[in-house]
Amino acid sequence: MPEENGGASGMPAGGNYRFFNHSACEFYPCHDMPADELNCLFCFCPLYRLGEDCGGNFTYIDGADGARIKDCSACTVPHRRENYDYILSRL
Repeated sequence: MPEENGGASGMPAGGNYRFFNHSACEFYPCHDMPADELNCLFCFCPLYRLGEDCGGNFTYIDGADGARIKDCSACTVPHRRENYDYILSRL
């Protein structure tokens, strides 16, 4: 029988902490993917600060002041259920 605290890893055995869908959000759905698969857990991508090394699908756009701004609007890496371990490994 699995331990409640997940055993040696200290994480809950069920894994429900890995996925959260906030369908009441005023921006939902924010990405072009099936809404029921949209993981909102990493709504603001924790890999954004890694710049070009984040591993996601991004582009750069020019801001009003001429600065380059990372545009992640086409990226779904942090919003896919199967990428939870990838996100944590990069942190």
